Amino acid sequence: MAHITDIRVHGPSLSERFATLREALALRAAKRKVYRTTYDELSRVSDRDLADMGIHRSMIPGIAQQAAEEL
Repeated sequence: MAHITDIRVHGPSLSERFATLREALALRAAKRKVYRTTYDELSRVSDRDLADMGIHRSMIPGIAQQAAEEL
C-alpha cells in the first residue's frame, strides 16, 4: 500500500530568506559607513573645536555609534 505524506513548510521561501539576508547586510554596511565617516570627521577636528561643540575626544565613538543607529 502506498502512503502519501504532504509536508509543507510554513514561512518564508528560500529566495525570501536570501533577500532578507541581503537587505540586512546592506543595512549593516550602510551603518558601518556612517559610523566610519562620522568617526573620521570628528577625529580630524582639533581639541579646541571639539570643546567649543561640547564634545570630548573620548565621546567620539559613542557619537559615531549613535549616528549609525539613527539610520
